[in-house]
Amino acid sequence: MSNKSVTRRGVLKTGAVAGAGVALPTIFTASSAAAYTNEPTGGSVTLGFNVPQTGPYADEGNDELLAQQLAVEHLNGEGDGGCLNTFTSKALQGNGILGKKVEFVTGDTQTKSDAARASAKSMIEKDGAIMINGGSSSGVAVAVQGLCQEAGVIFMAGLTHANDTTGKDKKANGFRHFFNAYMSGAALAPVLANAYGKERRAYHLTADYNWGWTQEESIVASTEALGWETVNTVKTPLASTDFSSYIAPVLNSGADVLVLNHYGGNMVNSLTNAIQFGLLDKQANGKDFAIVVPLYSELMAAGAGENIKGVLGSMNWNWQLQDEGSKAFVKSFGEKYGKPPSNSAQTCYAQVLLYADACERAGTFNPCGVVEALEGFEFDGLGNGPTLYRADDHQCFKDVLVVKGNESPTNAYDTLEIVEVTPVEQVTYAPDHPMFSGGDLGQCNPGA
Repeated sequence: MSNKSVTRRGVLKTGAVAGAGVALPTIFTASSAAAYTNEPTGGSVTLGFNVPQTGPYADEGNDELLAQQLAVEHLNGEGDGGCLNTFTSKALQGNGILGKKVEFVTGDTQTKSDAARASAKSMIEKDGAIMINGGSSSGVAVAVQGLCQEAGVIFMAGLTHANDTTGKDKKANGFRHFFNAYMSGAALAPVLANAYGKERRAYHLTADYNWGWTQEESIVASTEALGWETVNTVKTPLASTDFSSYIAPVLNSGADVLVLNHYGGNMVNSLTNAIQFGLLDKQANGKDFAIVVPLYSELMAAGAGENIKGVLGSMNWNWQLQDEGSKAFVKSFGEKYGKPPSNSAQTCYAQVLLYADACERAGTFNPCGVVEALEGFEFDGLGNGPTLYRADDHQCFKDVLVVKGNESPTNAYDTLEIVEVTPVEQVTYAPDHPMFSGGDLGQCNPGA
């Protein structure tokens, strides 16, 4: 594909007001001379980093932003190069992207879909962002992915775990490196059955938005297939900070396992409340009570402190992995910021590099060239081991980690212990699996 210069960038026009409660339909237009939205014409290219800098997932978002900034430095030939040295694709040379210096702008999603769309829209319209990366909520990811599809820019999702992102809400311009709820269930269920037995009764508390719903559905399906019974499923508002009123009924429910389909500050608070009620000191049905956190992060574990000891969950990546890509990223991130990176940081860093690499291999910033370069792309050296970006749904397939809260941590960052590296074959599913059906990937939109 050609990379012609243009006189005007694509212009975004909308009746929506930033931060408004109701998002009105968005209309994107571009001049007939434009090859695609926001085609870079000077010596630089602008990326948009849209992360939660406030709200319940702010810790994750701030760590993502550190990793995104590190990725830009590496792309521009600054620092130690990080994973540019271990990435199996050798298209990136540390001289920007296609010879253009990489610049970036940021936005605050606030973990709210409308705010995330508004900030992404502003970066595309006002700042000329040609790619949007980030987010720590699947509701945000689905909203921004839809906007990027309309705008004609690429969306490289950050932390989004709902099945919907690459299921019913998948888009041709969107790509997800992070694993999903189905994969968590497939990896966790055998470990849970081995640890707690096959005759268990589970009570679910679930964040009331699309991530929580699909997480609950996936864990229920995978555990019931092994013999567990689901006693109750209760939805909790994302804005909740005190879960005491939701924990109390668990004690008299007949359940002997509490599954917390919560993330970020929600998980820290709900787990803390469960410990305060003494759940892990109790027995039910002649069994020691257990708590499961299906989706973990290092930042959540640090926030929950000693409460996470022995609690099982799953992760996309962990800084203790010993593959060359993980070690390179951990070293680079640690030397710059004085701490290990979270798995949300790792996935955003990897997504920025994967976008830049796709542009180099395609020889263009045109979204349709990027889509073609990423579909079916197999790679290694970014952490997680061998990985496939499946063409059918733009979901990455790789090994999944099962972890538990470390019983005997040796330092402030030694909070989680890797219990099992679940092989990719165990978490792979057909593109038309019922949990992912109903959507249409559609066609790439270059925006012009």
